[in-house]
Amino acid sequence: MRAYRTVRQSDLPEPEELNWRLAATCRIVSPALFFHPTNERGPKRQKRIHEAKKICAQCPVQRPCRDYALAVREPFGIWGGMSEEDRDRILGRGRGRADNTTERSA
Repeated sequence: MRAYRTVRQSDLPEPEELNWRLAATCRIVSPALFFHPTNERGPKRQKRIHEAKKICAQCPVQRPCRDYALAVREPFGIWGGMSEEDRDRILGRGRGRADNTTERSA
């Protein structure tokens, strides 16, 4: 199970700093591409992540999206071309896996 950090109101960006979302390419794509269904694993998950990252790669606001997801420690979805596992590795949460395969049960 993933541990979550409580985000204080003071940690959140100001509303005017979030205007980049209006220019995001993902606004015209189904959110299902960016957020995995329960228990999605293996090749199907990898394909969805790959497709979402292709959308992000063409997005004019990829960097502010990625910065936002890292700043608020977004636990779910593809943000700024980064998967949950990518963000875990960067944030040192220790949950990211290079192969993004199924989680091992403890």
